[in-house]
Amino acid sequence: MTKTNTVRSQPCLSRRETAAFTLIELLLVVAIIGILAALILPALNKAREWAEAITCLNNTHQLALTWLLYADDNYGSLPYNLALSGTYRTNLNWANNVMTRDLSSDNTNTATLTEASLGPYFGPNTHIFQCPSDWSLSTIQMAAGWSHRIRSYTMNGMVGNVGQNTAGGGNLNNPGYEQFSKIMQISRPGDLFVFLDEHPDSIRYGYFLDKASKSQATPAVYPTGSTAGPQSWNDLPASYHNKNSALSFADGHAEFHRWVNPETVQPIQPNVLYCPVAVTSSGEDFQWVVSHMSIPTTTVGPTTANPDPNPSY
Repeated sequence: MTKTNTVRSQPCLSRRETAAFTLIELLLVVAIIGILAALILPALNKAREWAEAITCLNNTHQLALTWLLYADDNYGSLPYNLALSGTYRTNLNWANNVMTRDLSSDNTNTATLTEASLGPYFGPNTHIFQCPSDWSLSTIQMAAGWSHRIRSYTMNGMVGNVGQNTAGGGNLNNPGYEQFSKIMQISRPGDLFVFLDEHPDSIRYGYFLDKASKSQATPAVYPTGSTAGPQSWNDLPASYHNKNSALSFADGHAEFHRWVNPETVQPIQPNVLYCPVAVTSSGEDFQWVVSHMSIPTTTVGPTTANPDPNPSY
């Protein structure tokens, strides 16, 4: 009797069945992706924040260059730097607008920049006036579909022609300190800031001024909610970049300055934060700003500020 060998065939597994992941394997992959995302995303956010900070610093540098070019073309005279108010406007000013929390066209009309006195020096590049981290808008501005306001920067109020508020080489709004209307008056340009990014709840016109002591300040009616004290921030620097502000100086260089006092680093609160803000700590930030705005003057002039910001031509 002949024996036959019987070969039993094995069941054939489909390609899909052999390549499938088990539930445990899928969960493991998802967990790994989650861990990698948790590690990478903070680094990406920091890289984005740093890129915005560098762009902001470059903006202040570009503004300083336009300021220097203006002075070079005007025999050393510096641009008008007026505290615009009400309906008064002039393109003689370095920026012919006032930032507000309402729907004023000043907040969005780039002609207020391009047709002002620095306009010929930056052309259509109005983006240099806006910090890339400044997206602060009021409720009604967001409802209107706005993406941002057009200006984040202001100019040192002790630099430039302040019109009728100029008296005896000083500024009626800040008596006892030198007002620099000509570039050759600035003996230490590397120590005098010209542009800085201002807090979005403080910024209005393009004129930034804080005073060494309230006793020198012009009497004013402070808005409800303000915390004015013996030393107060009338205009507050921004702190978008990890408690730093970008500033450019009269020699053209730009740098970051880090704020160390808690009252300087205020949260963004449209229509909630009111200036002046009292200096309640040791005041290193306030003193740094004041000491880099101007120098004491030996000229004694009038001590009453002119309420009319219109310049004398």
